[in-house]
Amino acid sequence: ADLSGRTDLAVGDVAELGALIEDYECEAAVTKGQAVYMSSAGKISPTTVAAEIAIGIATMTKAIGEMCPVCTQGKVKVTAGGAIAIGGSVRGSTAGKVIANPYAADITRGDKNPGQLIHTAAAADADLILIQGNR
Repeated sequence: ADLSGRTDLAVGDVAELGALIEDYECEAAVTKGQAVYMSSAGKISPTTVAAEIAIGIATMTKAIGEMCPVCTQGKVKVTAGGAIAIGGSVRGSTAGKVIANPYAADITRGDKNPGQLIHTAAAADADLILIQGNR
C-alpha cells in the first residue's frame, strides 16, 4: 500500500526542496529508490543485508560505472522491506529496501541510521513510505 501520502511521487523521488543530493559512481547497477551503501572508495551499490551502512537513497536508475544522484538528507519515497513502527529508525536491507533498525544501540548513531519513517501509519513489507534522510 502507498502510505506516503504522496501518490504524486514515484519511489526514489524527493519530497521536498532543499534535499541534499550527492553523486556517486555505481559499482553495481542501482535502481531508483534503492538504499545504497559505499561499497568501495567513492562507489556505491544497493544494500543487500541490514549490516551494510546505507548512505542514502538513489534518485535515478544507473548502470555500473555511471554516476548516480543519491539523496543523503531530506524526505524521499522508498519501499519498506518489513514492519516499521511510526517514527521508527530505518536502515538499508535486501534489494535496497529499508527496514526497521534492528540494532537498538545504533538508533542514535548517524552512521547506521540513514533515516526515519515520517508519516502516521506503521509500514509493512512492500509498503511505499516517506523517510527523512539524516546523513
